[in-house]
Formats: sequence, C-alpha cells, structure tokens
Amino acid sequence: MAVQTAESTTNPSNGADSAHASGAAVDLGPAAALSCRECGHKVPLGPVFACEECFGPLEIAYDFSAYDTEELRKRIEAGPANIWRYAPLLPVPADVATKPNINPGWTKLVKADNLARELGVTGGLYVKDDSGNPTHSFKDRVVAQAIEAARAFGFTTLSCSSTGNLAGAVGAAAARAGFRSCVFIPHDLEQGKIVMAAVYGGELVGIEGNYDDVNRFCSELIGDPAGEGWGFVNVNLRPYYAEGSKTLAYEICEQLGWRLPDQLVVPIASGSQLTKIDKGLKELIELGLVEDKPYKIFGAQAEGCSPVSTAFKAGHDVVRPQKPNTIAKSLAIGNPADGPYVLDIARRTGGAVEDVTDEQVVDAIKLLARTEGIFAETAGGVTVGVTKKLIEAGVLDPSLTTVVLNTGDGLKTLDAVAGTGLTATIRPNLDSFREAGLA
Repeated sequence: MAVQTAESTTNPSNGADSAHASGAAVDLGPAAALSCRECGHKVPLGPVFACEECFGPLEIAYDFSAYDTEELRKRIEAGPANIWRYAPLLPVPADVATKPNINPGWTKLVKADNLARELGVTGGLYVKDDSGNPTHSFKDRVVAQAIEAARAFGFTTLSCSSTGNLAGAVGAAAARAGFRSCVFIPHDLEQGKIVMAAVYGGELVGIEGNYDDVNRFCSELIGDPAGEGWGFVNVNLRPYYAEGSKTLAYEICEQLGWRLPDQLVVPIASGSQLTKIDKGLKELIELGLVEDKPYKIFGAQAEGCSPVSTAFKAGHDVVRPQKPNTIAKSLAIGNPADGPYVLDIARRTGGAVEDVTDEQVVDAIKLLARTEGIFAETAGGVTVGVTKKLIEAGVLDPSLTTVVLNTGDGLKTLDAVAGTGLTATIRPNLDSFREAGLA
C-alpha cells in the first residue's frame, strides 16, 4: 500500500530531515504506521525511531486484515528461498525480490541429534544455523530489510555502528545495491571482522572505545548536517532494520512444518533479535499460520557482558549498563536498547536469561563443532553454552522441542579457539604414524 512518510521534525534524536521527510509517497507493503512500544502513539512511516510523545522506541505496525490464511501460506511456500518469501509480512514493496539485494535467509535448521545426546535432550534439538547467510551472519537479514527502507526514503549513504558482523553486512549490501557505505566500529575488533567489513570497498572507521561509545558518536552524527542523506540502519532506520529478525521466527516455524518450537535460546546483544523473534511468533499465531500454544524464550549472554542476565536474576525491570569484557565481541553491548523488553518476554513466556564464562563459550564452540560439524562464532558458543547450563540447572526442559540459534561463522572469531591445532606431526612413514598412536 502507498503511505506518506513522516513530517519533518527538528528533533535530532529522530534523524529525520526535510530531504527525507517531504511527504512523498512510499510503498512499504503491509506496513501501515510507526507505533510506540511504550505509549502506543502512531506516526506515519518515515526515517524516525523515537516517539515524539514519550521518547519510547518506534516499531512497524501492519495491516494484515486482508489476508486469507491458506492463500497466504501458499504464497509464502511458492516464494523465493530467501527472506522475501515473507514479503507479505514485511515493510517492503511487493516487487522487492527484483531489486538488487544480497537476498539472505532460508538458512538451514539442523536437527542436532548428536548434540542432543550429549546434552540429554529427548524432545528434539535443532540449530538454526545463520552462518549460511551471504556475509556469514544473521545481520544480513536486518540489513537487507533496512536497505529497502533506505531506498524508499531516498538515502544515498548507508551507515551503522557495529560490533563487526553488521559492518560487513552493510558493506556487502551497499556494494550490491549501489549505495555509498561508511560504517563505524570499535577500533579493537577481531581482525577477521575488520577485513571482512573493509573488503567491500566502503569506508570503515575505527572509534577509540567500545560499542556504546561508537553508538553515541553515530547518534551525534545523525543530528549533524554532516549526516544529512545518511541512513543509519540501526538508528534512524532501526524500526525497519529490526523487522528482518522476524524472518528467523518465520523460517523456524515453516521448517518445523508450520509448528511453534516449545523453547528457543537466543543470543542477546542489543536484545532486538530476541524481541523481534517473539513478535514474529505472535504474528504467525495471529494470522493462523501456526497453532497457538505456549512457547518459552531464553536469552543468552556472556558473563563479561551480561547486563540483561544480571537484571533478570536480580528480579529487576531496569537494566544497569556494564562495561564489556568478553571474547564474545558481537554480543558486547553494555547498554542494550531492548534489554527491558527482553526481560518482559523471558518472564511472560516462562523463559529465563542466563550467562556463561568465556571458557564455557570456547568449550561450547568446540562441542557444537565436534557433534554437528557446525563451526560457530563466539555468539553461537554463548547460546550453546547457555543451553547446556540451563539443562543442567533443570530450567530448560530436555523433553521439549528446542531451537538454538547460531548467528555467525566461526571463521570470524578464530582467536577464540586459537589453541586448537595439529593432533600430531609425523615423518612421512608408517613407523612414525604408529609411534604417534594413530594406527
């Protein structure tokens, strides 16, 4: 449907300006408005992310009223093998699949029977392996979505603050779509992620400080004339960007035969992925595409950056920021924007938020690789490690169908398992082979 963009505002926190909020009609499919998660105030679609009434976060509100359940199911199943099969449920034009995009999604849902035996899971254990995306992380989903909003609002530069994976996804998507890119990262990221972000030819800028420092800088830039024409995927395009995470929920349920899993274990950085997975599950229920039944969502953090886990265990509703100190740098956000909403979802669904040490992260990376042949980055080590810990504590029910997310490729975080190497070095003869105990 055609809608109007938001009116111009002078509030720099929203990042809208007259060049990109001129009232021109844009086509973002079933997206009807932006709605505040706190007070419910609605505004027209535009490059804004904060409510003008209460400064709460804005998210997409949809009009799905015209959909027939079975017709929608057939349309989805006949769609492309990427996230655009769900275009009827996303803020994108109907012809999105014809536009230059990296087209992520429809990644493997691996039935992890070997890992299940190791962990004592009897109800079915699955790993949603998003390392199969174009730049080998789930961030391709959210960036693919954001770039369609950037097109609609007439931005010419794509940007972000990133812990690494998002920088690479923005660089790749911008190159494919013909945008300029300029992304900002902490200066001390893993070298593999720096190279992968830089190779696409965009501008990559290191900021002295951690991710929260980078994010604050980007918020300043977006309100400055120097940032005019820039679409920051996780700032002024955040309501659209975040919707890409819903496609994980859609795919999991479709790949399970249009069934809800009983339990999901999701890593927490900003918390947006977890909250949008929950939103996606609720939308599938509302549309009648899956049977309504209880499900539990568990959040996973590294101990060295665990503000949400700390708040959950203390029974708090407010998340107190922490200074990150963990090898799981893709999750090292000390002041997670969606932290309070993660707490709400974990408590509402009967889940929990837990954390693991860096040593447990490394052990879990090796466990997943050894049992299922999946080499996860540190974030995947966090989710597998937390799953193991929750089962041992009797919090996660091993008799129920459980899905664990791996959001990135282990080749990006080789330093975490740098001690892994040769079993033996032998001379090129059988005697040496036998002496090494390999026969």
